[in-house]
Amino acid sequence: MRLRIFLEPQQGATYEDQLAVARATEDLGFDGLFRSDHLLHMGDHVSGLPGPSDAWITLAGLARETSRIRLGTLMTAATFRYPGPLAVSVAQVDRMSGGRVEFGFGAGWYEDEHAAYGIPFPKAGRERFDRYEEQLDIITGLWSTPVGESFRYEGKYYRLSEGPALPKPQQGPRPPVIIGGTGPKRTPRLAAVFADEYNVPFSSLEETAAAFGRTRDAVAASSRTGPMTYSAAQVLCVGRDEAEIARRAERIGREPAELRANGLAGSPDELVDKIGRFAEAGAERLYLQVLDMSDLDHLALVAEQVAPQVA
Repeated sequence: MRLRIFLEPQQGATYEDQLAVARATEDLGFDGLFRSDHLLHMGDHVSGLPGPSDAWITLAGLARETSRIRLGTLMTAATFRYPGPLAVSVAQVDRMSGGRVEFGFGAGWYEDEHAAYGIPFPKAGRERFDRYEEQLDIITGLWSTPVGESFRYEGKYYRLSEGPALPKPQQGPRPPVIIGGTGPKRTPRLAAVFADEYNVPFSSLEETAAAFGRTRDAVAASSRTGPMTYSAAQVLCVGRDEAEIARRAERIGREPAELRANGLAGSPDELVDKIGRFAEAGAERLYLQVLDMSDLDHLALVAEQVAPQVA
């Protein structure tokens, strides 16, 4: 099991906060650092100050400040950017990192943040997914077009004329693509066609196993030949004793009992047990959602007492 740290900077974080976590992630031996792509905080227990930070600008900075960990998004919103410029940004950050980027990509869902920042938001879920599928086609197509050849696309929502399809990412033919969600039909199909990794976010063990099963079926029914990696994202709250667990839960506006039921919470031994059950369901990677970025001792505890038992 590979453990990755997952941040939600829109809840309130500076670039320096994220850099401190990235350096700790690397120093402590975690596999990667991933962040959300949101522009508006969620919930009443945080202010969101000093305000959101752009996911790919942040990752570009972290790419130059780290040397080993994988870097990426869970998930970049297809509604935020046009596919051509997004392909350029991700390819450039991949080169800046020496080939360590992974591209988590979703259809977009949080309507309020679109309204807050003047971003068009298609009301119909079908249209969002249609646009998302076209973007997946375009971005992966731009990256995989051989140097010296041009790329052209004619879709319902996006049209690209003959273009140079540059720059290329350092990883060939492209950075790994991560698709996530628990949609019963279209998400598994898109994952089977486009993704290197399928991720189930913040779901129960039973829901996660069922979603993995649907995607395995879609992979088996597709013509793909490459393997699929299965992963999950879970909120993290671990402590050496009940007082420490309660303190960390309070800092993120949650209750220990609720976190134990709906995340990775409790003692290190409790985490090892639950991570083992996710592994039995087929998860090969876990994204640990760290909501209090000031608590680097939280990461150290996982690195010292959990990671060695699940490696």
